[in-house]
Amino acid sequence: MLLPGKVRPYIPTIKSTAAPGWRPLSQARRKGMNMNVAHSFNNWRKYRRTVSELGRMSNRRLNDLGIERSDIQRIARESIAR
Repeated sequence: MLLPGKVRPYIPTIKSTAAPGWRPLSQARRKGMNMNVAHSFNNWRKYRRTVSELGRMSNRRLNDLGIERSDIQRIARESIAR
């Protein structure tokens, strides 16, 4: 039986899960990370655009360019490596 005045409310404690020596990222580092995300996204868009454009071409047109259909993904990867 619980007596009035003897009940303590449950208050969860928050413990830090950060590793010792952990520091928040500096503004310059956060900006660099954002730039990496933007750069990766732009590379992905360029890759998809290249695959899409080459994939829409007929086999005859690809042959005129010296490209086989199986080479489209390789060519798209090379286009973002520059």
